[in-house]
Amino acid sequence: MTDEQQPGLFERPGGDAAITLARYAEQAYLDYAVSVVKGRALPDVSDGQKPVQRRILYAMQAMGLGSNAKPVKSARVVGDVLGKYHPHGDQAAYDALVRMAQSFSLRYPLIDGQGNFGSRDGDGAAAMRYTEARLTPIARLLLDELDEGTVDFIPNYDGSYQEPRQLPARLPVVLLNGASGIAVGMATEIPPHNLREVAQAAVALLKNPRIADDELYGLLPGPDYPGGGQIITPRSEIAQILSSGRGSIKVRARWKFEEMARGQWQLVVTELPPSTSGQKVLEEIEELTNPKVKAGKKSLSNEQQQTKAALLGLLDAVRDESGKDAAVRLVFEPKTSRVDRDEFVNTLLAHTSMESSAPINLVAVGNDGRPRQKSMREILDEWLAFRTQTVTRRSRHRLDKVLDRIHVLEGRMVVYLNVDAVIKVIRESDEPRPALMQAFNLTERQAEDILEMRLRQLARLEGFKIEQELKNLQEEQGKLEELLANPASLKRLIVKEIEADAKQYGDDRRTLIEAAERATIEAKVIDEPVTVIVSQKGWLRARQGHGHDASLFTFKAGDALYGAFECRTTDTLIALGSNGRVYSVAVSALPSARGDGVPVTTLIDLETGSRILHMIAAAPESRWLLATERGVGFVTRLGDMATRQRGGKQFMTLDEGDSPLRPVPVFDSADSLALLTDKGRFLVFGLAEVKALSSGGRGTALMDIDPKDTLAQVVPVGPAGLRITGIYRNKPHEEILSAGGLAVYVGKRARKGRLLDAKPKQPVLSPVL
Repeated sequence: MTDEQQPGLFERPGGDAAITLARYAEQAYLDYAVSVVKGRALPDVSDGQKPVQRRILYAMQAMGLGSNAKPVKSARVVGDVLGKYHPHGDQAAYDALVRMAQSFSLRYPLIDGQGNFGSRDGDGAAAMRYTEARLTPIARLLLDELDEGTVDFIPNYDGSYQEPRQLPARLPVVLLNGASGIAVGMATEIPPHNLREVAQAAVALLKNPRIADDELYGLLPGPDYPGGGQIITPRSEIAQILSSGRGSIKVRARWKFEEMARGQWQLVVTELPPSTSGQKVLEEIEELTNPKVKAGKKSLSNEQQQTKAALLGLLDAVRDESGKDAAVRLVFEPKTSRVDRDEFVNTLLAHTSMESSAPINLVAVGNDGRPRQKSMREILDEWLAFRTQTVTRRSRHRLDKVLDRIHVLEGRMVVYLNVDAVIKVIRESDEPRPALMQAFNLTERQAEDILEMRLRQLARLEGFKIEQELKNLQEEQGKLEELLANPASLKRLIVKEIEADAKQYGDDRRTLIEAAERATIEAKVIDEPVTVIVSQKGWLRARQGHGHDASLFTFKAGDALYGAFECRTTDTLIALGSNGRVYSVAVSALPSARGDGVPVTTLIDLETGSRILHMIAAAPESRWLLATERGVGFVTRLGDMATRQRGGKQFMTLDEGDSPLRPVPVFDSADSLALLTDKGRFLVFGLAEVKALSSGGRGTALMDIDPKDTLAQVVPVGPAGLRITGIYRNKPHEEILSAGGLAVYVGKRARKGRLLDAKPKQPVLSPVL
């Protein structure tokens, strides 16, 4: 069978060798992915712009739409961009233009928009036929040096025009305005920063490339959002996030209290976190104070009812007074002036997006053309390398022009000094250019310039002008040559220009960085002893006090006792799912033992397809051993398993077909572990060999389990030994294995062990305390 007859093969254009469909699809998708990553979604470290933004700015400069020009219709700008540089949809280009004009989206807007360009409440901009645009003064940082040989130009999509590969940014705009985008397999979320701080950090890094991270991030302490707000994440954590290039910081609103007549007061929010609007906050409060029954439920949950009661007990009215005079002004009126102000603010922060997380993901296309995640230091380093290159190219370009002008002026000086002879040569020659070149030893460039001179330029005054200009140019030549030959001089020039731009365009920080505790709502719970009763079908209840007789507990028909845990009302109950997720329920939230209790599934959001296998309730500092049927496990503290999320968190990494065993408490005097399989293999080894994992995970191999066997019991063992109970000859039987009796079973972790020599056929292990 020939290649053309084989199924799944495609002929390359031009008659090249055939390739398989899989290979063709892989190559086509890879080309698409690279195109999206580099040509659409991610900014460039050099100028901080995505291709569409760069093309809009370049087109507007070419149209003469500087900051002093009369603005033109946005539709005209979009049409120019699409026709010459960006062959995509007009709406995509207009959306990019709109964002560059929004003062609430960009820290330093690059376009001055006239008309309705949207609002932070989510209102869209007017159609492009209604709005007008021109460049802002700060856009000069990106465009001023374009004609000075600083960057390469490439053909546009059809080769009819040239467009810049990058813009010669005089400051790291990628940090000033940030960027947000989703590509194929990667995304970026670069927050905006303050211009003065970025300039200080860039200068410090240029002067001392080995500057310590602590000192560098002291100059550039964190993001500076357009809408202000307060960053409550500690500076040390922010520095770690900027150093790694990925993380999340907590940002909250800023507010003030306004005193009113008769002792009344109101809370006024004046700044909001990024991606939060006044409209969004009002909608959240409406949802909380007038909640709807969740899908699949018959009534409001206890949590919904408690939140509604808490808010209605504090809040009387809320209104949005934002407008021209105040970009953000949300007014909250308390139920009464006797409401505690701190509690009032804390409740609003905890239940709305007035306190939220802002992601940071420093992904950008580097100077090498490769997109990847970078640290803040790497971004500054790459931009400084780019800036050094652009200033070098600018200086070399200027030097070439100066040398060319000097060359021309030296030719004119020949004319000035030999006017009569030059005129005679020109009048008597059929070919004056070569005659001039031969008579006065001129170059073709000089001879051509002389022939194009006007007669009035031969005046005596012009001679003095030529001499002065020649002198000035020779001085400039010396400075430029010294600049190009001396890296220290070049560095001083870059520092001087950065500081000058920072002085001209810099402004004060808007976002306050001040560490604070995250707002939480915690019900006041009286610390007292309680017994948590868990049934085999997952029903929960709590009974006051300790020392209850478990045999007296009653359950629904077909149900029975799973466990009774003596703890405190301030403790937490942990539920372990079949998928390795853990869920938390506050013991104080459990109903009393007078009824049957409530199923655990009403208190958590269980993942689809999973079920709750085990539950424990104890103090946060208590230690527990988590193990699986395949003999893998680790030690952790109950507090490490706790989570605020109703959907729980993944804590145990399980292989396919594996299942968690019941968690086992590890008492203080325990120094060994005893493991028993279904088929009676028994192993004892030191507890110190087991990993302690605070964040969960897979753990370590505890025992080598045969494929047809499973781990049945894991028991911590102390100096007093191990108790074995069961039925022997139809009677209850108990054996105690002391340290000597256990010695024959002691081995290394992850061994198979040996058969347990015990009388009961189904022994139950427990420690002797």
